[in-house]
Parts: sequence; C-alpha cells; structure tokens
Amino acid sequence: MPAPILPVIASLPGLASTAASSASIGSTGGSTGTGGAFGSVFADAVQKVESFQKNADASINRFLSGEGEELHKVALAAQQADLSFQLFLQVRNKVVSAYQQVMQMQI
Repeated sequence: MPAPILPVIASLPGLASTAASSASIGSTGGSTGTGGAFGSVFADAVQKVESFQKNADASINRFLSGEGEELHKVALAAQQADLSFQLFLQVRNKVVSAYQQVMQMQI
C-alpha cells in the first residue's frame, strides 16, 4: 500500500501552526481573509528563510574573526540556509506554475 502524500507545510514545524491559524481565519472571513492568510504564511516563510541566512552569515563571521566557532557548525548553518532557500524557491515555482495554469484555463 503506497504511503499517503502529505502537504509540504506539515513537514515544516514552524509553518504548520501558522497555516492552521491562518486557515481558521480564512474560513471565517470572505475572499480578503483567504488572501490575507496566504500573505501571512508567505511573509512568515520569507522571514524564516531570511533568519536562516542571517544565522549562517553570523556564524561565518564568528568563524572568520576567530571567536571560537567550530567549522562543522559553520558548514551546517550554511547548508541549512541553502536548503531552506532552495525549498522556498521550489515552492514559489510551483505556486507560480499553478497560477499560470489557472490563468490559461478557458471558462
């Protein structure tokens, strides 16, 4: 029996709670509530990717200045920032692709 496909948002612990609260907000409001929910989830995702990048930059700067930062921690922080950016970029590409497909549908 194949494993069920889970949404990407469920695998991201920080975004799962945001999406759940945004979904409840969007269900009570009209179309503006849903757009606001998407906007808040998107802004939160951008903020998390940016914080990973800032963390990696700070770790690199501490290592280069000789403040006792270990090399493997620097490499892990850089990889985490890169992977979070790549995931964000792929999700963005899928959203843009889905939007383009919807816009090409004939009514």
